[in-house]
Amino acid sequence: MAGERIKLEVMERDSRGSAEARRLRRGGLVPGILYGRGKPPHAFCVHQRELRRALSGPGGLHAILDVVLDGRESTQHAILKAYQQDPLRGSVIHIDLHEVRLDQPIQAQVAVHLMGEPRGVTEGGVLSQVSREVRVEALPMEVPEHLELDVSDMGVGDTMRLSDLPPIEGVTYLDDPEETVLANVTVPTEIVEPEPEEEEELEEGEVPEGEEAPEGEAEAPAEPEADAAGEPGTAEG
Repeated sequence: MAGERIKLEVMERDSRGSAEARRLRRGGLVPGILYGRGKPPHAFCVHQRELRRALSGPGGLHAILDVVLDGRESTQHAILKAYQQDPLRGSVIHIDLHEVRLDQPIQAQVAVHLMGEPRGVTEGGVLSQVSREVRVEALPMEVPEHLELDVSDMGVGDTMRLSDLPPIEGVTYLDDPEETVLANVTVPTEIVEPEPEEEEELEEGEVPEGEEAPEGEAEAPAEPEADAAGEPGTAEG
């Protein structure tokens, strides 16, 4: 279970422009917004190392964050709703937090981990994971960090769906249990190379169909036949 509460100390920020965000990142800070529960969005920033510590614990991205604004004693419970990463470095450059109540259920995307080696793979099949995440609903402290699906009994041609996941008390699966395919074992596709076409052998001097004979090699016209009665206009005798 996620069930992990992590204290996250943040600092208030006044402006929300792109220039301000760049300035904060250069100083090792990550800008963010806290939403939820009918309150106006609250802009803040947090040290990169502090954010990394909070999201790398046992609860991972599903940890419950006890957000404490610098200089205040009150705590706001929140979850990570979205984040942006630098495309080159991979570091987090912006986060969105959503305030929650611990006694009210929330919806979340949870990763599915395949466990074991299918017997169908030892028979020559290929295991494919079709869906890597499923939607669940649970109290914030009961959202699973991940879900485990045992695939060791799968043979060639077998399919496992959401309905094959073991039930978890307090957790409701929101996707269609029969339509959501999680994994299957299929026969590998064999790629057959096409055989090269054999060209017809042409007799000497024969031109392939649809092509013209090279210049100078055109067929000579037939010679006229000689007149059997002699040249025209000459008399016999």
